Amino acid sequence: MQDDPHIIVVEDDREIAALVAAMLGANNYRVSLASSGAALRTLLGRHNDIALVVLDLNLPGEDGLDVCRWLRRTGNLPIIMLTARGDPIDRVIGLEIGADDYLAKPFEPRELLARIRSVLRRTAAIPLGEPVADTEPVEVRFGGWRLDHRRRHLVGADGLVVPLSGSEYRLLATLIAHRGKVLPREVLHRLTGGTDDAALDRSIDLRISRLRGKLGDDLDGSPIIKTVRGRGYVFSEAVEQC
Repeated sequence: MQDDPHIIVVEDDREIAALVAAMLGANNYRVSLASSGAALRTLLGRHNDIALVVLDLNLPGEDGLDVCRWLRRTGNLPIIMLTARGDPIDRVIGLEIGADDYLAKPFEPRELLARIRSVLRRTAAIPLGEPVADTEPVEVRFGGWRLDHRRRHLVGADGLVVPLSGSEYRLLATLIAHRGKVLPREVLHRLTGGTDDAALDRSIDLRISRLRGKLGDDLDGSPIIKTVRGRGYVFSEAVEQC
């Protein structure tokens, strides 16, 4: 049906692509297949209803990590990496450059389905382009920045949009919602919808570092996101709700 979520599976292994497509189709998802980054770009140009991308890293030609970086530069489409690179450091790198979740091959199809549902629930919590609830601010302002909750955009004082991945947006929104409170890594990991894999806790540090770079936190001595040694992180800037 047209209202079923539309997912692109970027996978050059035909058997795996067919397996994933069949599993998703049986669970009321529409699926488009792409065997390369170029094919993915073609599909994105043809469709404006894509809900999520399942992205293999070992692609012919352009590496999946480069494709992920491109997706993050151009928007905040949810990404689940599906790859044979199962080492924890590879998972951290994938999350650090903007993936919303990571699943190593060989994988259990039901686990992939559960992760897709989880990511879609998180990213649909504040639908893009839709009004937020009356109890939630449309945007918040802090230190010359605006965080637009409807579009998940970070906007600078110059009016330029700084792209945020889904995981970066959730992390920043969580820190702002609990401003002034020290949040341990494990709490941030849980509040932002992280998996139960403790090895990925380091991804919080990497995402904090990436957020600080986008906020210019490393340019002066008064960072917006402060580290409390041995305890966690705290959002220290005053916030104005709009």
